[in-house]
Amino acid sequence: MESLFSAAVIAGTAEGIVDIRVESGRHQTQMQRDMILSRLREKGCRITKQRLHLIDIILENECSSCKEIFYKALEQDDTLGVATVYRMVNLLEEIGAISRKNMYKVAYSENCMMEDACTIVLDDGTVHRLSARNWNSVVKAGLKSCGYLEGQKIASVSIKPCECEKQEC
Repeated sequence: MESLFSAAVIAGTAEGIVDIRVESGRHQTQMQRDMILSRLREKGCRITKQRLHLIDIILENECSSCKEIFYKALEQDDTLGVATVYRMVNLLEEIGAISRKNMYKVAYSENCMMEDACTIVLDDGTVHRLSARNWNSVVKAGLKSCGYLEGQKIASVSIKPCECEKQEC
């Protein structure tokens, strides 16, 4: 008989938890999709294949911009235009399905070679443009010096825009 803490039992339990989370995520995504489709129908919108495809991309991915949604959509439908994506995102925002205010996710990869990935403006007007590598180094060094990073690797960084009433934020 296997011990309660044997590798096989632990692995089986972990796989079960992952399966439950994946299934739960699919169920939630389907509920969100159904709600969006219902609101679009209430607004009198046609539910086209392109709209369904864009909704699925938005729900299944953490896209940070219309351009990113567009490129993902192009992988399956090369007839799609960028204007279609912008119109769909505007429509989804109009019905309250998404908020572009919260569509910011900063990619984090130690291997990214992108130049001009981050722009930092200081209060004296100084502007620093950082490559992805430099940005990643700054984030890593900052987390280490504040005691938040102790041997782990950063998987991603998400930033929400300020929603304070004060304009100086």
